[in-house]
Amino acid sequence: MEDVYKTIEKPSQETLFKEKSSKFFGYAFPISSEEDVKNILENLKKQHHTANHFCFAYQLGFPEKRFRVSDDGEPSNSAGMPIYGQIQAFDVTNILVVSVRYFGGTKLGVGGLMSAYKTSAQLTLETSEIVEKTVNEQFRIYFTYEVMNKVSRILKQFDVYVTHQKLEVSCEYIISVRKKDTLKVFEIFSEMYPITIEKLES
Repeated sequence: MEDVYKTIEKPSQETLFKEKSSKFFGYAFPISSEEDVKNILENLKKQHHTANHFCFAYQLGFPEKRFRVSDDGEPSNSAGMPIYGQIQAFDVTNILVVSVRYFGGTKLGVGGLMSAYKTSAQLTLETSEIVEKTVNEQFRIYFTYEVMNKVSRILKQFDVYVTHQKLEVSCEYIISVRKKDTLKVFEIFSEMYPITIEKLES
């Protein structure tokens, strides 16, 4: 089962690519929604208030992915798609790559722009710290104190992460299980008494 994807956990360092007096400042950001994109672009526009173009591409989701590109006033497909091409080349998701252009007075032509935006995105992704993550599902389990050692042993066996715990008269854990292990973990806990397990909607 395909449950591993690549992304970044923190924004990249700023990169700078120059072509015929035009400057292209490159950035990569981890994102989880379109709302993140809007906020990041607003901040970049404050930071670069005299720049001419804020071209970007982003990709969200795994295994089903959705993406969007923007040429932001540059000729059609000369900026956003070359940036997105690098997102595909580096095989990353949940990421936004932005190239901020200051026009230097010399037109680059469509071919020159495509090359410049591709290079800007490539430099940015090369400086980014790319990490592997797993697709996980959340479950809630209820159990009594006398079976806590058994529960802990199973969690350790499948490398399950406890994201939340409530220890009162009885115990309640919210656990994050790697997708490939969900069926097995669910079956084990379902068959154990006195433990109840339920899947949480993501």
